[in-house]
Amino acid sequence: MLRRFWLLFAQAVTVLLALLFIVVTLKPQWLQRQGQFGKQLASPIVALREVAPGSGSGPATASYAEAAQKAMPAVVNVFSGKGGATPPNPHAKDPLFRYFFGNPKNPQQQQQQPPRDEAATNLGSGVIVSSEGYILTNEHVVDGADEIEVALPDGRRTNAKVIGVDPETDLAVLKIAMTNLPTITLGRIDQAHVGDVVLAIGNPFGVGQTVTMGIISALGRNHLGINTFENFIQTDAPINPGNSGGALVDVNGNLLGINTAIYSRSGGSLGIGFAIPVSTARSVLESIITTGSVTRGWIGVEPQDVTPAIAESFGLEQRGTIVAGVLQGGPADKAGIKPGDVLLDVNGQEITDTTRLLNVIAQIKPGTQAKVKLMRKKKEMDVVVTIGRRPPPPKQAANEDGNSDSQQEE
Repeated sequence: MLRRFWLLFAQAVTVLLALLFIVVTLKPQWLQRQGQFGKQLASPIVALREVAPGSGSGPATASYAEAAQKAMPAVVNVFSGKGGATPPNPHAKDPLFRYFFGNPKNPQQQQQQPPRDEAATNLGSGVIVSSEGYILTNEHVVDGADEIEVALPDGRRTNAKVIGVDPETDLAVLKIAMTNLPTITLGRIDQAHVGDVVLAIGNPFGVGQTVTMGIISALGRNHLGINTFENFIQTDAPINPGNSGGALVDVNGNLLGINTAIYSRSGGSLGIGFAIPVSTARSVLESIITTGSVTRGWIGVEPQDVTPAIAESFGLEQRGTIVAGVLQGGPADKAGIKPGDVLLDVNGQEITDTTRLLNVIAQIKPGTQAKVKLMRKKKEMDVVVTIGRRPPPPKQAANEDGNSDSQQEE
């Protein structure tokens, strides 16, 4: 009887060893254990990706230190001194947009402002774009200044000279006489996209050079009533008084724009800031350095958007821009353009609104001829206009309500 049990035991062991050999050879994962001493085999409930031991809980946190260190040396503080009475700010009572001089409606800031018979000092930022000492900043930072001082991040300070200004884009070009100047690399706005990370560098509230981070919220913003020519980069990177004229850079430290305005009811950042794109800044810079001013095309019409109401009243398609008035003796008048005409395209470029017309005409060299397609009494026709030189903008006079009296004309 004992012999019989021994033979059964030996056969069972042989079969188990054979099965174990097959499992080890074909399905070794079945033998994975969670511990020692014969704990039960286990398989995951769902397929999960787990970080390897010792590598941390996730990927390394993104850092923009390299981009900031590349761009920061070229961003300067700009101090502009104005003697005599403090000039009125035409945007002082505009609840939508505040330039970077604080909020005059705030009693605390009013107490901090110097008396009108003392010198007033404005604080802004600027960007060194050339080793020859050229600096881009905002026109409103240096407007009416008797003296301008620039402070570099390395501690050097010097006086700056205004080479030229362009009030219609709110840009100014300064120059300083110093050596070994750090310069910023210009980026390409055509490669920027909504959602891209950007850094705003400047001197908010005068606390010292500061870097803030956000994303591009929108491109090509216009109809904001800030400048005559608008093509803003909108960002949620926090920018505050003192950032005006500073740099908006990409994650590689390349310049994408010049910070110029914020949406604010309190004078501080609400997450909506606007920067002039580097393409516009470069064009203005080169024109000012070359000729001392910015030359733009002009035809002498007062345009108006074709709104749904106007389209319905005149039986028009809602496209193009309608001519509300024509300057007598101007380029448009000489070409035969009349009030009531709807301008559809210029040199093959479609006109969608007044801003588009303004920008297209401005880019055409004065003295050259442009083909304008228009609609008159529901009939399309072409006229040839000899582009004139856009006259300099008149100084905006502030009325008693603090609002500027200006009229846009193309």
